[in-house]
Amino acid sequence: MGLDSEDVEKFLDGNPAFAQGYFNKKLTPGALSVMAGISESKVDFGMLQELGQIEEGQILFDLIKEMQENVNMEKVVFKILKRIVALIQADRCSLFMYRERNGIAELATRLFNITTESELDDCVVHPDHEIVFPLDLGVVGNVAQTKKHVNLKDVNESSHFSSFVDDLTEYKTRNILASPIMNGEDVVAVIMALNKTTGPHFTTEDEDLFLKYLRIATLNLKIYQLNYLYNCETRKGQVLLWSANKVFEELTDIERQFHKALYTVRAYLNCDRYSVGLLDMTKEKEFFDIWPVLMGDQPPYSGPLTPDGRENNQCVLSDCVVNRTPTLEHWVLCTGLPTYVAETGLVSFLTEPLDDSGWTIKNVLSMPIVNMTEDIVGVATFYNRKDGKPFDQQDEELMEAMTNFLGWSHLNTDTYDRMKMIENRKDIAQDMVLYHVKCRDDEIQNILVKPCSQIYTDLTSFTREKKELPGPKKFEIYEFGFSDFDCTELELVMCAIQMFYEVGVVKKFQVPQEVLVRFMYSISKGYRKMPYHNWRHGFNVGQTMFTLLTTGNMKRYYTDLEVMAMITSAFLHDIDHRGTNNLYQVKSGNPLAKLHGSSVLERHHLEFSKFLLADESLNIYQNLNRRQNEHAIHLMDIAIIATDLQLYFKKRTMFQKIVDLSKTYEDEKKWVDWMSLETTRKEIVLAMMMTACDLSALTKPWEVQSKVRTSLDYIYDILVDTMMDRNCAGELPKLQCGFIDFVCTFVYKELSRFHPAIQPMYDGMLNNRKEWKAKQEDQRDSLSVTQQGRWTFWFQTHVGTLWPQQSISCLQLKSSYH
Repeated sequence: MGLDSEDVEKFLDGNPAFAQGYFNKKLTPGALSVMAGISESKVDFGMLQELGQIEEGQILFDLIKEMQENVNMEKVVFKILKRIVALIQADRCSLFMYRERNGIAELATRLFNITTESELDDCVVHPDHEIVFPLDLGVVGNVAQTKKHVNLKDVNESSHFSSFVDDLTEYKTRNILASPIMNGEDVVAVIMALNKTTGPHFTTEDEDLFLKYLRIATLNLKIYQLNYLYNCETRKGQVLLWSANKVFEELTDIERQFHKALYTVRAYLNCDRYSVGLLDMTKEKEFFDIWPVLMGDQPPYSGPLTPDGRENNQCVLSDCVVNRTPTLEHWVLCTGLPTYVAETGLVSFLTEPLDDSGWTIKNVLSMPIVNMTEDIVGVATFYNRKDGKPFDQQDEELMEAMTNFLGWSHLNTDTYDRMKMIENRKDIAQDMVLYHVKCRDDEIQNILVKPCSQIYTDLTSFTREKKELPGPKKFEIYEFGFSDFDCTELELVMCAIQMFYEVGVVKKFQVPQEVLVRFMYSISKGYRKMPYHNWRHGFNVGQTMFTLLTTGNMKRYYTDLEVMAMITSAFLHDIDHRGTNNLYQVKSGNPLAKLHGSSVLERHHLEFSKFLLADESLNIYQNLNRRQNEHAIHLMDIAIIATDLQLYFKKRTMFQKIVDLSKTYEDEKKWVDWMSLETTRKEIVLAMMMTACDLSALTKPWEVQSKVRTSLDYIYDILVDTMMDRNCAGELPKLQCGFIDFVCTFVYKELSRFHPAIQPMYDGMLNNRKEWKAKQEDQRDSLSVTQQGRWTFWFQTHVGTLWPQQSISCLQLKSSYH
């Protein structure tokens, strides 16, 4: 029986030990010299194994060099697998890449059916033709799931083997050698070799050789994976940076905001095109929208609804118009999950190019846009990854970061819209307030003969009748003891106007007479009908300021503009007062306390004053230049805030030093010149003057003071501690004496020492204290011992004990006075 070459080859393959011994005997020096390229005399039979090692080392060196110089992962792995096929005599090898889509892990073919004769282009799998293995299907899925290599000698003996790929490719798999490629604890890929060509199955030596070469493949795939993750993180950073840049550029319109952001970052999205659908959650259905439907003029709405059941008026931002059914977006809206789409029923893919460029939809990634309150506000859809591969988990994370950021930025526009809405409501509220406060045309006729804007040098020119003019002599506006009891509120308005003419600021600063009249009339209406903090109190403070400046000779330190601002501030200092104090505003949680951190009511009076001056028909500063206007407003800030008695205690020592310094100048003119140039000291003096004006009721003649006191009883009943009884209001004289001693005495004593012309105020205060002290002595016997103890405790706590440490509050001090 004859033998052919195939029988011999088969025998030698089956008996490797015999073959090794046979060739060791039969190989001649001539054959080895030819193989090694050296002379026969230098041939050493021990060199045969070294030559094999040299050849293997050269191959590995070439692979490492290829990995260093070539970033194409497929090309390097292709060479490795091709070498593996030759070394272990496998029929073919394949590379399956691990990925996650829609939260499901899977393996997809990247290099398929590599043989010793294959070319790279023939083995790289196009994304449109890839074969996908879930981890619960096939041997490769099991390898990825268990993270262990396998050597199946007969696939029919494995329960994990699936023949669906054999059915697709008309191939017969007999045995498999497969191993996972790991990056730490994570699976990157699976490499699989099929069908031993020179034996019934892969041997242990084949398995060792297979795993040895896979170490090189593992290194290459790790480098590829890390490079890919680095690129993804870099893209994510760029996307978020540019998105943030555009988001904060556009806060007025959510559609423009999204469009700018996506248009800017489109180069980093790694997709051909995108579209964004936003739910319009702001447009509620008006009741009359249903009328056309009921009348039969318009068909009922049959489109998608928003999550709260309203019609989905969807605005789509995109760089393309996509012919697709809305099923995908509705699926994402309902599930709130990112969705990858290939050939499924969720999207109607186009069989023809969409436009002249030949573009068609190949794969889709759709993401919900969720805001910070976890409400879905829209859907972002991305089409066709640029490298032709399907979207993967890294793309999902990138797109999710961007859509989440855009979703959170949705609150920015919502907040801006709400802010604008609040601003509009504020404007409406201010308009309503201004309507009720602003002097009307019919009211101004009580003073003006006819509205006009001319400038007059005196009030006589525009009053109805000269005999009705409340001049300085009629009502004694230059006197510290001025009393408003004989004046009507309208006459007080005319007296206030007269003061501006008396100091000569109307003509100098071109104040239109109608504006001045409207302004003062509006101030009188701005004061509430309170028992004490009403227009009469506001006027008395303004009149006292006028008197300090003129009769008290304080005007010599200030310019005409400053005088105008000081008188204006005095009239405005308590406008819109609520009848309670700062502590009450804080403890009651009043919005004023939340708006202003300190000097709550004083800051409200200041803001209300600026609100009036913002109206052109009331702005007596309208003809000032910018610098003059800023200076006038600055002085108003200082003057009105200074009426907070808590700040008064902080400035007393500084004012006393100024008074002491004034006594060191022998030349009065030098003192006046020096003081006029010292802005800070002038402001301290202004603050003391405002305090003196605010407390001036205690300096009036006793006949006036005693009548003012009766209007204060109601204030005492409100502000006294809850431990006190209304029947204890008889303790008022003691409180008045304490208030005069600890608060009022200093300011009037130092002012009279500063300017002797102010002495009448100090004398009036001392006379009133004497009268209150007498009343206190008269009432002492009528109070029980218990009442005296309770009032003494209250007084010491609120005035006597706390005052030396300057911890007495504005509320407590004002309550003692008012």
